[in-house]
Amino acid sequence: MPQSNAQPNEETQSTESNLEFQNRIDLSKIRNGVLEIRQQLGKVIIGQEDFIELLIVSIFSNGHALIEGVPGVAKTITAKLLAKTMDVGFSRIQFTPDLMPSDILGTSVFDMKSNDFTFKKGPVFSNIILIDEINRAPAKTQAALFEVMAERQITMDGTQYEMDLPFLVFATQNPVEQEGTYRLPEAQLDRFLFKIEVGYPSLEDEVKIIDGNNSRKNQDPSDLIQPIFKANEIAEFQEIIQGVLVENKLVHYIAQIVHATRNNPFLFLGASPRASISILNAAKALAAIRGRDFVIPEDIKFVAIPALKHRIVVSPEKEMEGTTADQIIQQIIERIEIPR
Repeated sequence: MPQSNAQPNEETQSTESNLEFQNRIDLSKIRNGVLEIRQQLGKVIIGQEDFIELLIVSIFSNGHALIEGVPGVAKTITAKLLAKTMDVGFSRIQFTPDLMPSDILGTSVFDMKSNDFTFKKGPVFSNIILIDEINRAPAKTQAALFEVMAERQITMDGTQYEMDLPFLVFATQNPVEQEGTYRLPEAQLDRFLFKIEVGYPSLEDEVKIIDGNNSRKNQDPSDLIQPIFKANEIAEFQEIIQGVLVENKLVHYIAQIVHATRNNPFLFLGASPRASISILNAAKALAAIRGRDFVIPEDIKFVAIPALKHRIVVSPEKEMEGTTADQIIQQIIERIEIPR
């Protein structure tokens, strides 16, 4: 009888406790920290759970995120407040049509005392960079980000300058149909781990948003957020997450999804191997923040659409019919057998 009484108690233990017992890697600090981040952001941001989770995945998988949505849906404030939960350098750059590459990267200034040129660093020299309305700037200014996003360095006047780590870019953009926007080139888009689309809140969430704003009066939302992680901890977590287990059949599953975008009749351009690596790294980070040291197919399916949608181009015929990249990727995922 004592044995039968003990069995139900064991079965009702939380999933987290079971995972903690089974995990080869101690993920408790990561999981608890992510929970604290959610609690901090919940003081201001209502809803947007998937949006926030994808941004956290971006940080822990050392990837940049492109955030798209109409003005006023909390794209910028969410990214800004998330950055504040990290005790790291933060820089915000407002992109405008007259912004020059030197306004971002920096420029050489003649020093009268030394009779020589010295490099004055631009706002890109920080840890987390929030670029607001990235598609408001012309192509030459967007191109200034190519090297720093891919290699975490810039080259000026033949000299290389390394970025302090972590170095992450969160960029917001308005839908390209809006006036005064410039479409980002494919090479630029491919440097983002995710493209995250932010929609309108539900009626219930909008009521909560209004109530929260009314109760805060004129208080700055940033004052409610406290830092949780330091720079060295983020680097440590990124290293730990690389040890998350991905079985060979799941690697093959990722490759199948990406490969299917290259011979799909509805797509003019398929995804590159960089997309496969992005899905792999993002799935590992997602598994870790959910308390597992191993990836499951659901992790891959969750990150596949935001990791692929900006890396493929829908054929003109299908685009005219209203078919979206999300729909095509979803169809591809549904047609591929899930590994068991």
